[in-house]
Amino acid sequence: MYVTIQSFVDEYRNESEFTQKLLNALTDDSLKQEVAPGFRTIGHLAWHLVPSGGILTPTGLKFEAPPEHSNAPASASVIAKSYHAASQAIIEAVRTQWKDDQLQESVTIFGEQWKNGYTLSMFLRHEIHHRGQLTVLMRQAGVPVTGIYGPTKEEWIGIGMEAPL
Repeated sequence: MYVTIQSFVDEYRNESEFTQKLLNALTDDSLKQEVAPGFRTIGHLAWHLVPSGGILTPTGLKFEAPPEHSNAPASASVIAKSYHAASQAIIEAVRTQWKDDQLQESVTIFGEQWKNGYTLSMFLRHEIHHRGQLTVLMRQAGVPVTGIYGPTKEEWIGIGMEAPL
């Protein structure tokens, strides 16, 4: 749970850069990749990563974002640009609309009382969770995956080292 605005801003800025790298690597063709027939595609999952109201709506934060539950665009660059704009808008909204003490205020989310600082934490964890799913689909689609918390196999090889198994 976040107890200062700056701690959220710093962590979300860092994590959103990782997400942005992955989204920037997508191609229009890769958006059609499914994990299995009838399951989410890369395009659907990538669009789901673009912040919208979601769990942040009950907190009262206001920011520019695509409409929640809108259909995923067929363009990877539109998804990447939309993510960039919405993630920056969230940072700006948190910085300008809240003070540190408001992170301790509670609102009802999923029938439970969540402090705003906890909600921001869950928002970020949700993104990280789906980002992990996205990397698996990217590999299946043949899209290069960049390392996030460490090098990928290809990055290990690129620096002249044997990739650990």
